[in-house]
Amino acid sequence: METKVSIFKGNKIRKIIHENEWWFSVVDVVGVLTGSANPRDYWYKMKIRVQEEEGAELSTFCRQLKLESNDGKKYETDCADTEGIFRIIQSIPSPKAEPFKRWLAKVGYERVQEVENPELATRRTRTLYRLKGYPEDWIEKRMRGIAIREELTDEWQKRGAEEQKDYEILTAEISKATFGVTPSEYKNLKGLKRENLRDHMDDFELIFTMLGERSTTEIHRNEDSKGLTKLKSDASAGGAIAGTARKQLEKRLGRSVVSKGNFLPEKTTQRTFKN
Repeated sequence: METKVSIFKGNKIRKIIHENEWWFSVVDVVGVLTGSANPRDYWYKMKIRVQEEEGAELSTFCRQLKLESNDGKKYETDCADTEGIFRIIQSIPSPKAEPFKRWLAKVGYERVQEVENPELATRRTRTLYRLKGYPEDWIEKRMRGIAIREELTDEWQKRGAEEQKDYEILTAEISKATFGVTPSEYKNLKGLKRENLRDHMDDFELIFTMLGERSTTEIHRNEDSKGLTKLKSDASAGGAIAGTARKQLEKRLGRSVVSKGNFLPEKTTQRTFKN
């Protein structure tokens, strides 16, 4: 699953969906509430102190989930759900504790609403893209691409792929066959770091991404594929269908669809695709 970022009073807090709940980076929360220059060390010492004083193991409220770090790579990180974070906050003397609890309750509640009514999540995503200045026609393609991607990952889950590691392998296969580059290579080409690659694709790039993923989904279903080896073969085949279409278009247009362009912020209010 993709690492997301929420903002509390100007501070970034990483989070990820796990078992239909938001799980938050404990280190990020500790850093926000304590202002510590080394929140990892604070968290380590805090666990020892609470165990000695209260006989409680704060680690029992945590799970190790992979979150994206500043270097763009994902690492196992102590995370806790809303209830766990509330418990951890109790052991942190901070004037920010109460406003943070209110913020956390709101964030957690929004996720519960979205699980019960997925349309709310779709509306919220559309609104976020509008606020970032994306044009409406691009937003429509992006939203459709999100739905197609979710459909594909649902198939992967049912057919024996493990989240994160296997999903990355399969996604890379589709990308290589569709565009001739892996997602990480594509991000480098566009000059991206932590940004979401698909948020920086133009119309054609989104369309061919959708074609490759939708073709892969249909191949999985048609051939009742199971196991990573077969899924990987299907991913390459599905991507190749989109790749063939891309090459035909490029031949007719006389230019490459694979672009260095991106939607990184400019001084203007409307985002434009920069080449």
